[in-house]
Amino acid sequence: MTDSMSYDPSLGVAFVNGAYGPLAEAAVPITDRGFLRSDATYDVTHVWKGRFFRLDDHIERFQASMRGLRMSLPLSSSEMAEILTECVRRTGLRDAYVQMTCTRGVPPAGTRDPRLCQNRFYAFAQPFVWIANEEQRRDGLRMVVSSVQRIPPESLDPRIKNFHWLDLTLGILEAYDNDAIVAVLNDGKGNVTEGAGFNIFAVKDDVITTPDRGVFEGMTRRTVIELAGEAGVTCQVRPLPIEELRDADEIFITSSAGGIMPVTVLDGRIYGNGKPGSVTSRIHDLYWAAHKAGPLCTPVDYEAAQ
Repeated sequence: MTDSMSYDPSLGVAFVNGAYGPLAEAAVPITDRGFLRSDATYDVTHVWKGRFFRLDDHIERFQASMRGLRMSLPLSSSEMAEILTECVRRTGLRDAYVQMTCTRGVPPAGTRDPRLCQNRFYAFAQPFVWIANEEQRRDGLRMVVSSVQRIPPESLDPRIKNFHWLDLTLGILEAYDNDAIVAVLNDGKGNVTEGAGFNIFAVKDDVITTPDRGVFEGMTRRTVIELAGEAGVTCQVRPLPIEELRDADEIFITSSAGGIMPVTVLDGRIYGNGKPGSVTSRIHDLYWAAHKAGPLCTPVDYEAAQ
């Protein structure tokens, strides 16, 4: 990948092997265990109206995921932040999806020992990614409770963000088979967990509940928990039975790739006359208001490109 600026940077900029270049040309060695074995971790932050949201928290979580997989990089938190910021600067994008990845790396010839790999860092920025289109964000998503069981935390701690999405992908296909857009997976014990790239919340009598186990602890999920009091509701983090979800007054999902998104149809049943509920709407507005200024925001200096 070259460091040339002859391409259109607004389509995406990547950082690979110490150089910045077109996202479309970014590549991972085919023998990297990150590709061959899904032996990698990553984190995704975003820039909205020229400001990173919770950048330091995302980097801290990324480093925790690396520790959980016994990976390390010769980069400090500030150096990672500068690389991510430079990717965004070079794109010129005011609304961007920004990802950092650590792969296990390429093993020496003749060995499968992951300890002998040199871990690799990749980063990129591209136009903001929505997991729901404008109509779905306005009117709500169609969801199913999937028959697929989420990989249990006894096998892999879901708090470590990873590329192993086969169970989640099977859930997506099941949703499509049932005229829905998203699926929430079960834990094999009668509770819901999460879906592909999102956490779930149920609203009942001004109490919001989100699963406490078997889920990735998303940054948008964390923000909702922190904003609950301001929204005038109580938040409970505990097991969420499937039947309790179905009995909810409102349902919404959360993701860095979309924020707060209402679910207005679950397993064919329409909620809230097919429109977002009042609690969901309040939390949605508070979430995006938090992007305008304050301690969770890090402005991008677009004039300081290297």
